[in-house]
Formats: sequence, structure tokens, C-alpha cells
Amino acid sequence: MEVILLTKVKGLGNLGEKVRVKPGYSRNFLIPYGKAVPATDNNLAEFERRRSDYEAKANQSLAAAQSRRTQLEGPVVKIRANASPEGKLFGSVGPRDIAEAFSAAGMPLNKSEVIMGEGPIRHTGEAEVEVALHAEVHFNVKISVIAEG
Repeated sequence: MEVILLTKVKGLGNLGEKVRVKPGYSRNFLIPYGKAVPATDNNLAEFERRRSDYEAKANQSLAAAQSRRTQLEGPVVKIRANASPEGKLFGSVGPRDIAEAFSAAGMPLNKSEVIMGEGPIRHTGEAEVEVALHAEVHFNVKISVIAEG
């Protein structure tokens, strides 16, 4: 199935590109989330007519993500968790816990923006976690897991 991308999609293409994807990917992800439209003649004409609007919106979201990056990169956020005397956690620290800790510190972050490629954190100490605010804005933040009590 061919679609026209309305935003930049990582690993697929940039704004305005006509790409071929599997029907389920377009039907279940790209189209419902407003990232693409089917590549019909009417949609092509509509896209070309509104191209400047889409580009302005993309630039605005990129600028917002870059400003959030400067806010999130600086401080080390502390997360308290139950742990054994050796430093092994009873449970783990996942994306939801990290997002809640940043939000509690006054820096809003969604759990979907936290990427933990190596899985959840299971030991106390400092760790770096990847954050993806935009298709072009990826960076690492530092967190410190501290044992409670």
C-alpha cells in the first residue's frame, strides 16, 4: 500500500515522501495517528496544497522537542526504590517510573518517550537512559536509583 507521509517517521521517510508499506502498518499505525494518508490523486493534490502548513507544523514540533531537550538534559533525577543491602532492587525501575520521576521534578516526560533498550534497571546506582522526544531528537539522561530506608 502506498501512503504519503505527513510527518517524519524514523526508518521510513521524511515529510511528503510517497512510500510503500504493508497494509496493516498503514491501517493500524500511520493513518490513525495522523502520520500518513493513502496515496490517492485527491490526497496528493490536498497534500501539495497544504504542504507549507505541514512543514510549519513539523518545524514547530522539532523546535519544541529541542527546547524540552535542554530542560531534561541537565539535572540527575533521583528515584527511590526498595533494595537489598547489596544494591539489588526488589522489582525494577522501568519507563513509567522514570517518566513519573521527571514529571515530579517539574520536567514533564511521557513513558512512551523513554527508551530502555537493555531492559529495566535492577540495581542501585547511576544509569543513562535514552529519551526520544521527536524523530530527530534522541539523547541520554542520567538517573540515580537510591535504596529506600
